[in-house]
Amino acid sequence: MYDIIIIGAGPAGISAGIYAVSRGKRALVLEKGQVGGIIGKVSTVTHYTAIETRETGATFAARMKEQALRSGVEIVYANVTGVTLTGEVKTVTTDKGTYEAKRVILANGGTPRKLGIPGEAELTGKGMGMNAARDGAAYTGKNIYVVGGADGAVKEALYLASFAKQLTIIHFEDQLGCIAEFRQKVAAAGNIKLRLASRLHAVYGQDQVERLEIADEHDGHIETVEDPGCGIFVYAGVVPNTELYTELTLENGYIPTNEKMETAIPGVYAAGDIRVKQVRQVATAGADGAIAAINAAM
Repeated sequence: MYDIIIIGAGPAGISAGIYAVSRGKRALVLEKGQVGGIIGKVSTVTHYTAIETRETGATFAARMKEQALRSGVEIVYANVTGVTLTGEVKTVTTDKGTYEAKRVILANGGTPRKLGIPGEAELTGKGMGMNAARDGAAYTGKNIYVVGGADGAVKEALYLASFAKQLTIIHFEDQLGCIAEFRQKVAAAGNIKLRLASRLHAVYGQDQVERLEIADEHDGHIETVEDPGCGIFVYAGVVPNTELYTELTLENGYIPTNEKMETAIPGVYAAGDIRVKQVRQVATAGADGAIAAINAAM
């Protein structure tokens, strides 16, 4: 029996754990992968207060983990397979065992969204759907395509451009949806091309991407691009990891909360990208986790 169980070890979950133990609570963080979540896999972390120079997702996640463990947060690496959130005592079932607490904080974020296009599944890991921090250098001197135009996508595109012969950003809107700083850096880069009002329609190949199809959003025209050995990196948003939370009423897959991060079920809180909110950044996730833990501890 724990005082507070936190599902997810991204910025929201780790923040919640640190604040929970600071208030004398026995807190358990359950994480199926690695501490850091999605942010732990990005090439660079920007705009967060007091980050290190040239902060990477990996270094940021490592320092989060070290701080949590030093604070006394218990982290168990397990896959959550079921939850019972109603009632005074909450139950969380995992592939490593079952845990109970009177308070639960749901902070397990989202999963990168797939495009659902022909060839995507077959070529994933073979030039399609790659990770910039891990795979970028393998495409040095080759053409790279980044799908997406929001902050996260363009930030990764700027990083990947340092390896690419030419980098093409494919975005379905008529202009990039990123902050001004990133737009300016894209304009200043000598090897970044924009394909706006466009979508990646299909990819083809066997052991590598051989060609891709790009559809025009305005007239529907599909252009075939022959580019053997290119790399395609997809940043098309995330799908919230809420499939287990059937006891909650969701809004477009996300969990509604009040300003205290309380859900509709007493004793259940949600923090970070998994909840209904306008801004999804590391800073807001950390704040959510702190607020949730402070209120859960009370």
